[in-house]
Amino acid sequence: MASFSVALSGLAASSNALNIISNDLANLNTVGFKDQQANFEDLFYQNLGTNGSGDPIQQGSGTKIGSVATEFTDGTVQDTGISSNVAITGNGFFITQDASGTYTYMRAGDFSVSKDGELVSPSGAAVLGYPAVNGVVNTGAVIGPLYVGSSVTNPPAATTTMQQQTNLDATAPAGTMYSTSMVVYDSLGASHVLTFNYTETAPNTWNYQITLPAADTGGTGNPTVISSGTLSFDANGNLQSPTGSIPGITVSGLADGAATMNITWNLADPSGASLLTQVAGSSTTTTSNQNGYKAGTLQSYTVQADGTIEGTFTNGQTQALGQIALASFANTQGLEAVGSDGYEPTLASGAAVVGVPGAGGRGSLTGGALEMSNVDISTEFTRLIVIQRGFQANARMITTLDSIGNTTTNLQAQPGN
Repeated sequence: MASFSVALSGLAASSNALNIISNDLANLNTVGFKDQQANFEDLFYQNLGTNGSGDPIQQGSGTKIGSVATEFTDGTVQDTGISSNVAITGNGFFITQDASGTYTYMRAGDFSVSKDGELVSPSGAAVLGYPAVNGVVNTGAVIGPLYVGSSVTNPPAATTTMQQQTNLDATAPAGTMYSTSMVVYDSLGASHVLTFNYTETAPNTWNYQITLPAADTGGTGNPTVISSGTLSFDANGNLQSPTGSIPGITVSGLADGAATMNITWNLADPSGASLLTQVAGSSTTTTSNQNGYKAGTLQSYTVQADGTIEGTFTNGQTQALGQIALASFANTQGLEAVGSDGYEPTLASGAAVVGVPGAGGRGSLTGGALEMSNVDISTEFTRLIVIQRGFQANARMITTLDSIGNTTTNLQAQPGN
């Protein structure tokens, strides 16, 4: 009887739908998992003829799973406090590449750091993005692996500007000296102590002298004078001469072989207010700043909303390490799930369009967090009840058909037939 095949198709389709629901529930706590839903469609029809008005008389042949739709809505973002974990909010997929060169696209951001300092997925595939060169990210470059391990270093930088917030005592007698110091760095990252000696020569007039230890230039004896001059203040204690800055303070012939330092001493802040004053009160230096630093190693990092990985180094500097890239697709339903939270493109999905988070319709990132599964348990149980009823109805249909068949057989077996 053809009716058996119709009911059996219903059982097969319902069984497949139950498997999909079971898989959804099994992945309720899987990072980045996306809910799936079975969509049924009817099978081809048999034409039995036409009625008096010419309308076709058709008989259906059953049902099947016509498609499985993946729900790519966002899952709940859960903080983990782990720097390598990253969550996507909105559209887009992380891009990973394994040792064989195969690209896989995923929503799960439960990344870790390999022994080589590379940001990798749980399977060991490299997470791709735009690497930074000297702290500068080129988003026009080819995407590649990102490195966030302790082997990442920040090169030293020589001091080129310096400033001090200093007050010189206006009531001090002539000949009074006040000294203060500041640490600066050469091109190799070595530190040097500059000493600022201020000597009052007359009311509102002080001489200054900046010295460097003789040993720093390979000498002995008295410190080396690298700059000197006269400071003049007005009747209100404001610096009158020189103003702005003192450029061209050079430190050459350093014993460690570093390049000649060329330093500008800023005498005013960005608003133009003098950093050197002369008012009654003790001579003191409240702040000292310079822009040089020694070499540093990566201490920590954070992922910004646009995917930029901002590293903090042991020398106190911060620098971009790279920028995580995201891929988008014209038809996400066309992606093929390959397990381990990964997807691969197909002809139906179209090719990946790669770019930075927050641009081109791609979502933003949250560092130190994970996007959890978007499976809703109440919705799944509702679907489960509906599919279960369908399965039971098709099973009852087979039982009924079997009963009809038995009855028909018994009728045929009656004496006299």
